[in-house]
Amino acid sequence: MKVLVTGATGFLGRWLVRELLAAEHEVQALVRSESFSLERLGARSVKGDVLDPQSLAEACEGVEAVFHLAGSVNHQGEPSQTYQVHVDGTRNVLRAAAKAGVGRVLHMSSSGTSAVSEEERIHDERDPYATRTVRRWPYYLAKIFSEKVALEAHARGDVPVVVLNPSLLLGPEDERLSSSDVLVRFLNRELAALPPGGINFVDVRDCAQACAKALTDGRPGERYLMGGPNMTLEAFFVLLSKVSGVKAPAFVASKKLNRTASRVISGLEAVGGLEGDEGVSYEMGGHFWYLDASKARRELGFRARNPEVTLREAVQWIRSRGPLEQPEGATVGGLIRGLQRVLGRA
Repeated sequence: MKVLVTGATGFLGRWLVRELLAAEHEVQALVRSESFSLERLGARSVKGDVLDPQSLAEACEGVEAVFHLAGSVNHQGEPSQTYQVHVDGTRNVLRAAAKAGVGRVLHMSSSGTSAVSEEERIHDERDPYATRTVRRWPYYLAKIFSEKVALEAHARGDVPVVVLNPSLLLGPEDERLSSSDVLVRFLNRELAALPPGGINFVDVRDCAQACAKALTDGRPGERYLMGGPNMTLEAFFVLLSKVSGVKAPAFVASKKLNRTASRVISGLEAVGGLEGDEGVSYEMGGHFWYLDASKARRELGFRARNPEVTLREAVQWIRSRGPLEQPEGATVGGLIRGLQRVLGRA
């Protein structure tokens, strides 16, 4: 089958391209720059942009299916830009696919569109969108809106759509460290305390395998949550400490303290012109991102490997790159670390 993949140069995109090629599909990768060629993997690169309808029309010619992964994992960017890339970009992809007579579009969303709450509970595909919960998080709001656009296109009969909702992607070869930022912060000893919420993550390789299977087995009009074990953030960082040798903070913040820290840090970032998204990260860390991946296991053959293996191999890969990168520019985290040094606590 001839398949177009947008966002093919991203973390999940590269692993998905490998899976599709292994299944003997013909893969065409949409790239914004020719410097990001995936031809060494066996895919054909075509230059284009999800915000350029003409380039999408050309890329969709003769294609039987489209995996739409293109987006930007950014929790601090300009909301209008985030909306444009995710929502307008998705609309452009769907229109081009419909006009070209593509057989199906597999839309990559996120578990964070519905599987997140302030209370500790497990979510599945029947849960409504978490619009109120994520109202201050432009990235997840954009994901909700883009998912709605995709499913509305399916409902109108424009093009069959399957929605894929993985949790936090972790594993080796996250070149831009977009998903692995939490690991880098931990390894850099930037965490003063542990948030009180809960996390779910999925090995990028397991997600890629299930996504490739969705090409033939995913049911149009359906959503598929994919994730590993649900665990508190305290348990997550204890496990991360085990595989990395870096000691985890012993203090777990209360929900009240976590909310206060989030507001204070966000205020400092706004008033002081500091870079970073620590305030948003603290707020997210006070929520529970638990999910039930039973549907993906039944229908897509999804299987999550041991989370310890994922974390160990992710840490090994990050360290193999050389010295850990420090955040660029002035950040609240940097300010806090500086104060800790002065006080002799770091």
